[in-house]
Amino acid sequence: MSKNVSINVEHVTRVEGHGNIVLNVKEGRVEKVEWQVSEAPRFFEAMLRGRNYWELQPITSRICGICSIGHSLASLKATEDAFGVEVSEQTYALRHLAVNAENMQSHILHIGYLAAPDLFGVGSVFPLAKSEHKDVLLKIIRLHRLANEMSDLVCGRTTHPLTLVVGGFTKTPSEKQLMELRKRLVEERNTTWEVAEAIKKVADRLPDFSRETEYIALSSNKEYALYDGVVTSTDTGEHQDYRSYRDVLQEYVVPQSTAKYTKHNRESYMVGALARFNINSKQLSSNALDVADLFELKPICFNPFMNTVAQLVEFMHNIDDSINWIDQLLDRGVREEKPVDFKVKEGRGVGLVEVPRGLLVHDYTFDEEGRCVKANCVIPTNQNHGNIQKDMEAFVPGLLDKPEKEIELNLEMLVRAYDPCISCSTHYLKVEFVR
Repeated sequence: MSKNVSINVEHVTRVEGHGNIVLNVKEGRVEKVEWQVSEAPRFFEAMLRGRNYWELQPITSRICGICSIGHSLASLKATEDAFGVEVSEQTYALRHLAVNAENMQSHILHIGYLAAPDLFGVGSVFPLAKSEHKDVLLKIIRLHRLANEMSDLVCGRTTHPLTLVVGGFTKTPSEKQLMELRKRLVEERNTTWEVAEAIKKVADRLPDFSRETEYIALSSNKEYALYDGVVTSTDTGEHQDYRSYRDVLQEYVVPQSTAKYTKHNRESYMVGALARFNINSKQLSSNALDVADLFELKPICFNPFMNTVAQLVEFMHNIDDSINWIDQLLDRGVREEKPVDFKVKEGRGVGLVEVPRGLLVHDYTFDEEGRCVKANCVIPTNQNHGNIQKDMEAFVPGLLDKPEKEIELNLEMLVRAYDPCISCSTHYLKVEFVR
């Protein structure tokens, strides 16, 4: 066993934003292990105060360059909740397609470009292009392109959507475009399965680590909940009053982080693909369940490293679910329709959506002229910070008999497993082992 360990890694890539790991080990005893977030606060909630209702979606979509569709939808749902807006069936269906497109886009990016290098034993995605695994990488790129172009079609562009507005869409895909998209989705089921089989061959590189924790996600008796649902905990069940989300997502401040932490029934909880799988797996498509069976993934799974596998399962489900929504749109007939009319009024609205990294909340209060006077946004990665901390505390003692480079890699992989979006930058974390 390493009695004293000293490793200092700065700005490792493959996670967005800046975070630090501090680990002090002396004479074989862990004196300190701490997950730190050092990003400067960005004050988006303050930016929204005094803004007109129609400005909120374009602003909040800039919170994240990967989850910009999800932020847009949470923003629109909050505004519509405040004004009592009921969207059309067509808008409802198209928004499901938008959620699926973003989930696919983000998940395959993480699986293929951020996590896969660890599983294939290389330092980044670039060596994969020159290795025996080049074919897998090309399939991943193909799936990523599909998700990007699906986002373009439904939302107007890949990032920071243009067509999503309060009450509907400013532009609707044509039936021909939806039929072409459907054909591609059907074709890429096989590609997704081939990627899953390739990842399975190297899945033994995922650490066998388990720590019991609470999982929180939206759930619905109608579908695998991404766009709609009620806040649900593996510990305490469903919480129907969505406007009282603070009773569940309890934010607090810690000295080592510029981002808020959260807790509920325990000291921490986890959100994201694994949380959704643990709560909603019975509503996955049969093809998605086949992917889960390939990896022997079953609820409730307490291994955070399996979050990447849960993302792959969700990717397959997103394909199947998108095909179903396209079929419904085509059966009803797609038409250009204006956003529904509504009256601006004083009030409060809350919008909840599942984005790739977990449960997202937007909460707005408006004056009688439709100006935002108060805003609160609860971001998925912030909800996961406390769980990352608790996982590290449990994970580190079992690593101390490994070489320094393996300790470093395992800690990096743990953070990467959560696919954190610490900010909209592309840096990783600083790992600091101090004697």
